[in-house]
Order: sequence, then structure tokens, then C-alpha cells
Amino acid sequence: MSPDMSSPVDLELDLGDRGYHIVIGDGLIARAGEHMGPYLAQPRVVVVTDRNVESCALPALLDSLSAADISHHAIVLPPGEQTKDFSHLQELADKILAAGIDRKTTLVALGGGVVGDITGFAAAITLRGLDFIQIPTTLLAQVDSSVGGKTGINVSHGKNLIGAFHQPRLVLADLSVLESLPRRELLAGYAEVVKYGLINDAEFFAWCEDNGAALIEGNQDARRHAVHHSCAAKAAIVADDERETGVRALLNMGHTFGHALEAQAGYDERLMHGEAVAIGSVMAFEVSARMGLCDSSDTERIRRHFEAVGLPTNLAGIAEPSWTPERLIGHMTKDKKVDAGAIKFVLARGIGEAFITADVDMDAVAAVLTEAC
Repeated sequence: MSPDMSSPVDLELDLGDRGYHIVIGDGLIARAGEHMGPYLAQPRVVVVTDRNVESCALPALLDSLSAADISHHAIVLPPGEQTKDFSHLQELADKILAAGIDRKTTLVALGGGVVGDITGFAAAITLRGLDFIQIPTTLLAQVDSSVGGKTGINVSHGKNLIGAFHQPRLVLADLSVLESLPRRELLAGYAEVVKYGLINDAEFFAWCEDNGAALIEGNQDARRHAVHHSCAAKAAIVADDERETGVRALLNMGHTFGHALEAQAGYDERLMHGEAVAIGSVMAFEVSARMGLCDSSDTERIRRHFEAVGLPTNLAGIAEPSWTPERLIGHMTKDKKVDAGAIKFVLARGIGEAFITADVDMDAVAAVLTEAC
């Protein structure tokens, strides 16, 4: 298990002068002002959140900022993946500028992956670059999207195709907020936790098999360990490959399939990102097995675990007649991971043995998608 976390744990993502700390613990939002103070160019911030988080976390954050004598202004966005578009980005930028900011003002993303992505992108482009701080309030954001500096929005051609690498100055992962998350949100985040086991840590996947259900049901030790392990794993990968020219692409396990599924669903509530990653991870292992890279028992083991905790592993109740392999592959060809016209996949030789390749049997991909649809 992870170190004792009765007090916050501080991880460092080493990127030289762009490096930062990831602080993990309970009750961090209530003390956010004191944590943030040393990282502010001036004691002034603009907090960006959404309507779902506004009532449960924003008041405590604003109180902590006031207690630390940090001037603050709050902007509340609509919740949901559909907020990550140009119109909401423009609205956000207009409101940030209307607050009378200058280049020493820091943006604070208080929310899940959507808020973190659009706030980070707004920080990257407003006044040619503002500092920002991540305060992730979902499991998915705590273990994945808040760490690593990927920011962006979705467009009709695909997910996260407009964006920038822009590292935060600090990440505060408050485990207390996970207690108020709906079960479906927890499960969506848990899919990204399992990902770290699938790509390069078979022992951690075995830990997930033993502890995943307890994590979902509220076991705090399991949640602490999962967030700590996931953040440490991602920090190590990002430090080695900040701009995803190599090993960082392993973090896209299940995402080539998953992003295509999300695009076909129109980014609506039928399919959350983490659910798409779970289905996409099973598909990636199915393709690997069809290509003779791994044993089919690995695929079934992953499927059993996802289903045991309550994650989807197929498109039952999601896909419609319009969902064809051709359309899904079409979405994949527009993915940002396409290189010289070839779709890059994360496949596996076994659990914990993932690799990146464009040398893929597209007949196997089409067969897996045909079965799914």
C-alpha cells in the first residue's frame, strides 16, 4: 500500500522549470489558500468551476482564499463534455478578461476533466499564457487529466483536437470530495486507474482485482493508494516524455477506440469518457489476441474485472444502427494520434506489457468493432 496519508503526500513531477507538485490528501480544498499562496505571482485568482461542483466545493475554496488574503473571482460553466467546445471557450475567455485580469493572475480549475481541460487551454491562450492550478474533484481528474499538462476542447472532427500542452503550477487532489461523487462518476474514473496496471504494471492490476470493489464502495485506504499510485505512475511517464513523442502514448490505452465511441455518441450522457476507456481497453486486448500478441485469457480477465465493479465492456444499450465499423474507423482516422496517415494503437503482449504501434491488422480491428456494434 501507499505511505501513510493521514497527512498530505507531496509528489513532484520533474520538468525542470515547468515542474510542479501534486499534493494528495483529505480536506485540501478547505486549506487551498495556504497551499496555493507560494505559487501565485500575485495574490489574485480566477476560479473556474461548473454547476455540479459549485454547491459542494466552491464555497469552501473561496473561504480558504479569503482566509489567505487572496483576491478571487468565480466563473461557473455548464457541466458535461459538451462544454468543451469553441463557444464555451470563447465565453470563458470573455469572462476571464472581463474580470480585469493581468498576466500575473492565476486561473484555478475546480472540477473534473472538462473543467480542467478547458480552463487549462484558456490559461494557455489568454494574454499569451497565464499560470493555472488544478484542483480536480473527480477520481478521473485526480488520477489522470489533472496531471501532465494536456489541455483542450473537442470539435466535430474528434475529441481534444484543439489544445495545447500547458503545465499547471500545482495540483491539489482532495480525496474528501470523492465521497460525494455519484457511483457512475467513480466508476468512470476507476477505468483510468486500471489503465496503469494494463500498460506496464501487472502487479497493480492484480491489486485492482483485489481492491477495486472496495475502492468504489468507499474504502478510503484503497482510494488513497489508487490516487497516489496513479499520479506517481503518470508523473514518471510525463517527466520522461512531456509532449507524447514516445512512451507517454502508452497512457492512451483504450483511448483510440474510446475516443471513436465518444465521437459517435456525440459526447452525450450515454457514454462517459471513463466508460469508453473501459470498453476501448477490452477492444485493444481483443485485437491483440486476434493478432496473436496475447492470450485471450488476458482479455477475459480484464472483462471480468470491469464487469465485476460495474463498468461496461460492450456497447449494449449504447450503439444504434448508425454505429458501423466503417464510421468508427473513420473517427479513428481523425484522431490526433494518427501519424502519416496510419492510426496508432496501444496494444499488448499481456497485462502490463503494452506497446505502441501503427502496424495493426485492420481486419482484426473491423472484426472487433463488428461484434461490438
